[in-house]
Amino acid sequence: MCDSCSQADPSRRSLLLGGAALATISLVGRVAQAQPVSAADTPDAALKLMTEGNERYVANQPRERDFSAGRANRALGQAPFAAILSCADSRVAPELAFDQGPGDLFVVRVAGNFVTTEGLASLEFGAAVLGTKLIMVLGHSSCGAVNATVAALQKGNDLPGHIADLVRAMKPGIEGELKQAGPDLEQRAVVANVRHNVKRLEQATPILAEMVANKKLRVVGAVYDLPTGKVALV
Repeated sequence: MCDSCSQADPSRRSLLLGGAALATISLVGRVAQAQPVSAADTPDAALKLMTEGNERYVANQPRERDFSAGRANRALGQAPFAAILSCADSRVAPELAFDQGPGDLFVVRVAGNFVTTEGLASLEFGAAVLGTKLIMVLGHSSCGAVNATVAALQKGNDLPGHIADLVRAMKPGIEGELKQAGPDLEQRAVVANVRHNVKRLEQATPILAEMVANKKLRVVGAVYDLPTGKVALV
């Protein structure tokens, strides 16, 4: 410590120490305030962000991002504005398809985008704890899991390993389409599977159903078109 500082009168030393304390409190306050904040506070606002993001993706005009920016803030917590129940298909990347950054989407993935016990628990956590305002069940064109289910229901295929479990899980949402006449059975099955799982989530008690009823949460279904990247609500 310098001589002039050590010889400062008590009132001056108190002033210096008080200033340092205020600076420290200010810094701590800024860190606390830097925790992530949700980009949407209503289901409609969340869906609008998703729609606009997909439009940018389809037009190949994504927002420029510095992925290093915000990492420290995200380490303090997360506040995703929407959750997605997506197929595990490697060609469908939700954060890219909706032009969202890290921390914006809470994504649950399984081949065939159907509700499992663990997936439901994850989506409940996203809505009740993290504050997501929207859940989107996202299917896609040319879905291998859906096509396998359709083929198995039509021909009774004996699928190996645990792949047969996918068929059993997806059967309730798809088998009705096999009884309907018309072309594009596989695409109709994709839509039917999405709609079936939307209903399951809307009616899932005790958490999601109550939040939907109170308009704190919305569940929607959509299909991603592989050739164009366009997401259409169904």
